[in-house]
Amino acid sequence: MISLARRIQARPPSCGPVRLVAVDGPAGSGKTTLADRLATALSCQVIHSDDFPVPWDEGPGPWFDALDRQVLQPLRHGRSGCFRRYDWVRGDYGDRVVVPVAPVLVIEGVGTARASAAGLLAYVIWVEAAEEVRLRRVLGRDGEELAAQWRSWFAAERAWFAADGTRARADEIITT
Repeated sequence: MISLARRIQARPPSCGPVRLVAVDGPAGSGKTTLADRLATALSCQVIHSDDFPVPWDEGPGPWFDALDRQVLQPLRHGRSGCFRRYDWVRGDYGDRVVVPVAPVLVIEGVGTARASAAGLLAYVIWVEAAEEVRLRRVLGRDGEELAAQWRSWFAAERAWFAADGTRARADEIITT
């Protein structure tokens, strides 16, 4: 992780004064674990796509607009951003999270390295795992009763990534 952190720190700022790092890939691939470890190595903050509501039926696209408006646009102009973290258990917004201007910010989740954000990203990490491994992980975390939703989501992700070409833009590909 230290060598990866050094490669990122060697990059120039990309989102105003911030080096924006995206950890992307399909659900259950290990993005959150990797992003949290990377943030520890970089002593930086992580924003997860799960901090925003991502409706099952809309796929990976729409949630990013809130991140861009509330966090990335202010950072581009050298100002702190902030957002209210979505509480999935309550189904409502919870804590307010301040995102200060810092040397590095990691954003993690499906769609963080989208083509439309490519100009803001200093480094892109693609995390992948076999589909059966990913399904086992998400069902172990969220429960077997969500199997149909997860299979549908996996199909939406495949379509999203194919149309966006996300993996091809990665600086680093990690298989878990």
